Amino acid sequence: MQISRRLQQVAEMVTPGNRVADIGCDHAYTAIYLLINRLSPYVVAMDINQGPLDRAKENVEKYGVEDKVSIRKSDGLKMLNPGEVDTILIAGMGGRLTLQILTSRMKIVSAAKELVLQPQSETYLVRKTLKELGYVIIKENMLKEDGKYYVIMKLKPCSENLHDKDYQLLKPEHIYFGRILLEERNPVLLEHLQTERQLYKNIYQELITLPTKQSIQRQTEILDLMGLIDYAISYYKEGRGV
Repeated sequence: MQISRRLQQVAEMVTPGNRVADIGCDHAYTAIYLLINRLSPYVVAMDINQGPLDRAKENVEKYGVEDKVSIRKSDGLKMLNPGEVDTILIAGMGGRLTLQILTSRMKIVSAAKELVLQPQSETYLVRKTLKELGYVIIKENMLKEDGKYYVIMKLKPCSENLHDKDYQLLKPEHIYFGRILLEERNPVLLEHLQTERQLYKNIYQELITLPTKQSIQRQTEILDLMGLIDYAISYYKEGRGV
């Protein structure tokens, strides 16, 4: 079956052989892709709306995988049992909603081996919060599709394993832009950084024509952001590491 490149890369971030809960499954395309490509033996496809679940049921029957899918109407993780899956997958939701879903059911989340997340916004907040909750990002990718930028990440609970320290987010640019993306010199991230810098530069040029207290405060914020972006870009120019 054909799915978007974004959803394909989300699905392929799952550790092969893991049982998966797809939260906000929509029409179950990701679940079906996981199953027919033998990336997962079992998927719980969950959505809060009945309409998408009806379409999901039709689709899993169409592709003959209904015996490997459990379709459930659920507000976030509410209808998932602790330990029922190995991977919790949330793609296409805003960063704050993603975090709300996870933090409201930490007993279920902590029983899973990994998280695969593709937040639509506030990616830095997702990284920051999950770091505080004791998770490390062990794999991260960024792509551009239909003019939009998407970040996909795989996380696991941090252990005493020394190798986990290689994934710790140690600096502000790690939180904002992704340590793995920076250290791997992800080309899509570089394009995004350059685009964002130009955008902030244009905003700054407009703000300096408005000498109000609020404008001056915003100018300072934008200069700080541009400085952080410049430092991130230096990873590509200087081969900067940890």
